[in-house]
Amino acid sequence: MNRQTAEKVRFFMNGLAGRLPEIDEIEATFRSGLKNYTLTAPVDNGESLAFNFGGNSYALDYAGFVDFICGKVPDYDELLIVYRDPEKDSQIAAAERDVTFRSAERSSKRGAAALSEAHEAVSQASMSNRAYFIRPEQPAAAQMLKAIGIMGDNGKVKNDKIRKYNQIDHFIELIDPMLRKFCAQKAASGAKDKTLNIVDCACGKSYLSFALCYYIRYVLKTPCRFTGLDYNKIVIDDSKRIAETLGYTNMKFIETDIGKYEPDRQYDLLITLHACDIATDLALRFGIDHGVGAMVCVPCCHKEMNSQNYHLEPVEPLLKYGILKARIADSLTDGLRALYLEALGYDVSMVEYISPLDTPKNLMMRCVKTRDFNVGAMRKYDDICAALGVNMSIAKS
Repeated sequence: MNRQTAEKVRFFMNGLAGRLPEIDEIEATFRSGLKNYTLTAPVDNGESLAFNFGGNSYALDYAGFVDFICGKVPDYDELLIVYRDPEKDSQIAAAERDVTFRSAERSSKRGAAALSEAHEAVSQASMSNRAYFIRPEQPAAAQMLKAIGIMGDNGKVKNDKIRKYNQIDHFIELIDPMLRKFCAQKAASGAKDKTLNIVDCACGKSYLSFALCYYIRYVLKTPCRFTGLDYNKIVIDDSKRIAETLGYTNMKFIETDIGKYEPDRQYDLLITLHACDIATDLALRFGIDHGVGAMVCVPCCHKEMNSQNYHLEPVEPLLKYGILKARIADSLTDGLRALYLEALGYDVSMVEYISPLDTPKNLMMRCVKTRDFNVGAMRKYDDICAALGVNMSIAKS
């Protein structure tokens, strides 16, 4: 956890200060890896809290207790604070960026057991707030989710995979209209082969490809082929093993640099999720060079523009602040990517991919080829790059 998490914990703890006269005890359980560390502080007349932690004894007022707990937050992975009164438990659960509060019937569980129960309840509740496209209750979906490690043998999405599951499912939600259009076009075409061909550049562990393969085959009822490209032999071997386990014979995974791969078919769609820095540009360049009609990307870290020490008049005085210069470079990089693609005849839209609380890498670009080369847009792209003093990888053949 981090300091931002600690401040959220402080907010909830301060909100419960007025209830101290009703509280019998406060229990806090910290988790680091597989180890749990619990303290129990009986509340003395709503004023003093005495407890032992880490071999030391403490006696603090409530403000001091809040400072103590929040000071420990960055040292651990998870935290559960339980305020117990005679009738119910009030729980503050923290893990990574998530901090939640809930009231529950008073439980007999303590320490690690209470911590696990609270996080499972929070996770399952958060999953029920939206209609999912990949539905775990469907047998083929469950088989796929288990194979890629998102679902456990108990039939539930693992707590530490909730974010990944949300990211994958929301990706599918955002491109579902595009997929349905492609599937309809394939079905209506006179071509004998109506297969939808998709390439996943910098596929990594291929979570997204497996989920999309399931969705297109079993939900959209359309034949599809997937090619996953990555230079990392370990993730390619793992992806091959999972595809074999699932019987997904329509998927192949190739260990290669994106720029060196020569495709053996015409792709209808290119996807790339969280490809680092210029790997996103290499993926988009691959799509451009090989005539891919639609591309969807969620960029990851942006380093290229900042590393070229770009300049931007008349706001140059603001760029002396490193964090501002980096954030501005992020937005300018994605803006230039979009403008370059528009110059090549793609319609480009940008949307928030998922909550920034789940991942800060939350911008999705959807690009569909609809027209010929746009001279005016390319001139604007060149002028902006010249003004910034940068040479971006997306424009390098």
